[in-house]
Amino acid sequence: MSSSSENFFQTKVMGHPAGLFVLFFTEMWERFSYYGMRAILVIFLTGMVIGDNPGWGWETPAALSLLGTYALFVYLTPLLGGWLADNKIGYKRAVVIGALLMTLGHASMAVETPTFLYIGIALLIVGNGFFKPNMTSIISKMYEGHDEKKDGAYNIFYMGVNAGAFLGIMLCGWVGEKEGWSYGFGLAGIFMFLGMLQFYFAQALFGNVGDKPIKLTQEQKEEEAKAHPEEKRNPFLIIDYILVVIFVVSALIFIINDPLSKIENIQTLNYDIAGLSDSLFFALLAAISFIVLLIVRIPRYARIERDRMIAFAIFSLFTVFFWAAFEQAAGSLPLYTRDFTNRILEGNSALLFKIVDLVVTVVPLGIITYVLLSLFRQTYKRIGLSNVILAFSFIIVWAIVIYKLSVEFQSTETEVPVTWFAILNSLFIIIFAPLFTKWWDSRYNPPASVKYFLGLFLLGVGFAFLAFGARNVPSGAESASLSMAWLVFAYLFHTLGELCLSPMGLSYLSKLIPARMIAFMFGVYYLAIAIGNKLAHYIGGDIEQITKDYSLSTFFLIFTIVPIGLGLISLMLHPLLKRLMHGVR
Repeated sequence: MSSSSENFFQTKVMGHPAGLFVLFFTEMWERFSYYGMRAILVIFLTGMVIGDNPGWGWETPAALSLLGTYALFVYLTPLLGGWLADNKIGYKRAVVIGALLMTLGHASMAVETPTFLYIGIALLIVGNGFFKPNMTSIISKMYEGHDEKKDGAYNIFYMGVNAGAFLGIMLCGWVGEKEGWSYGFGLAGIFMFLGMLQFYFAQALFGNVGDKPIKLTQEQKEEEAKAHPEEKRNPFLIIDYILVVIFVVSALIFIINDPLSKIENIQTLNYDIAGLSDSLFFALLAAISFIVLLIVRIPRYARIERDRMIAFAIFSLFTVFFWAAFEQAAGSLPLYTRDFTNRILEGNSALLFKIVDLVVTVVPLGIITYVLLSLFRQTYKRIGLSNVILAFSFIIVWAIVIYKLSVEFQSTETEVPVTWFAILNSLFIIIFAPLFTKWWDSRYNPPASVKYFLGLFLLGVGFAFLAFGARNVPSGAESASLSMAWLVFAYLFHTLGELCLSPMGLSYLSKLIPARMIAFMFGVYYLAIAIGNKLAHYIGGDIEQITKDYSLSTFFLIFTIVPIGLGLISLMLHPLLKRLMHGVR
């Protein structure tokens, strides 16, 4: 047990090292900025170009194409950022670099010109790559020798994730919709900057954890190779490299062409091959080449390892389709909320909403403020400047919250912001996550195939509510006044599905995959989420066309039938998956 790890536990907050709560708040501000920006991006891009708070009037496919490409790279760049931190610059420096780049990205988007929008999104993508993987790496290093504390640590950390998402969507969304889009984007950047400063001036708490890695001597490399001779097993062959090149080139052609052709009408890469336009041929070629790569590589492993990797690959395939449906929450659902939902409340309904909004805003923020005060009491002498910056951040948050609530209570008529509904996901996670944790820890913990079935089934049920609610909206309709209840039910069931399926991916990765192959299959899993995100907004961009040709209900029926069907397939595959997992539950 390392002495540095022991030192962390000398200064505790709520039974855990104080450094964990520095990471909690750093991650919270990053998620605040990420979800806050994402909540208003599509509404801003597709908004009318006239009015009190005009948007850019983009076509829906163009806006969602940009969001999809951004979301895809958000899940791929951490693979490179994690490698750079592990081998070159260290975790702490990577986090600071990532936070600074994301601050500049949000500031750039606040300028509200196309050039600065693209620059801003590029900076956010690269910054996320440096930031995202290295926060959890620092936690892992902090808790070396304290494995019994890790589960609790990650639960606390992910509460910070959800707290940031909750506050970011609520405040950036409200400020963006009510005060101006630039203010919403700018607010995201302000808190990313404050989060960076808070982390930078708290590095003393982490000792040498996360420092620049020490370069191994040749003798040390040889000793490490002797200690792990199996790591050279199944090296990449020429056929593997050829398939990787085909996959990367084909995927890039599709990924780059999609936004270029839809936003700027640049058709340079828009090939029409075999009757597949819009570079869909290359998307299909990329998918086939990657599947062939798995088919070629996986059988070369020993039988048990091979079988478990096949099982995980099947789970990753289900993951693609789960996120392709779930991530409608960032694309088509805000458009549905804006154009087809009755968000005007009067009289008792308005008063009830104001009270609910007051409670769901103040109570979580009060709890997080209590955590801040606990950290402040334990660490003020060691990281005083960091704590002052953190306290200043909360003063700003409370000021915005008080201003927001005062404006709402002064009005007789209330228009619920489009972005308000997106906070329901984080709110439901905070409410239901402890119940699911108890379920997974009990003797009634279901097998993996059942969890994937439940996740996909509940996701489909959520869309079924939207499809049913929109059943009377005629084909080609551009607006309607549907009940907000359908959205609430949808977000509830989507969140329950997420709690069943989303945490399982990394859990089964650690259980099924030998340590020496974790990196490769981690890449496969993140690639599955990235593809799911891109697919979500590629399909979601057709919401207007499908509504015109068929109906709005038909659009949501697609996301009802496909997940439920895949969930049933997962259930039917249970005997096969059980054999492939060789005793892993």
